[in-house]
Amino acid sequence: MPVPDLTTYTPHRTVTDAAFDGVAVPGLRAEFFHRAEGDRLASAGRYSLGGRPLLLAWGWTDEPRCRFSAVRDPEGFWYPAVEGCPVVEILRDGEAPDAPVTGLALRTPGGQWVTADRTRARAR
Repeated sequence: MPVPDLTTYTPHRTVTDAAFDGVAVPGLRAEFFHRAEGDRLASAGRYSLGGRPLLLAWGWTDEPRCRFSAVRDPEGFWYPAVEGCPVVEILRDGEAPDAPVTGLALRTPGGQWVTADRTRARAR
């Protein structure tokens, strides 16, 4: 499954300091797009941090979760799309559950983690 061509979608809304799994991530930009396909409305979300694209998630507006997702490597290539939503870990500045959020770690299909925080992006 290739990542969707967002030029075929219409911008719907943009959220800054977007939440992931209910947790606001400073600097995370989420852009949402829609496209009519027959009687259904396709939806795609593009997430970036510090101007660097991190992830695409797409599916249908009438479904509660994303149908597919793909993680982008810091080198600029897209890992293969997988079914369902991405596996994401919220990064914090410390071990406490209420420590400030600094970024995200996204799991690739091969099990590696790609991390991105407000000041840098790296693979671990």
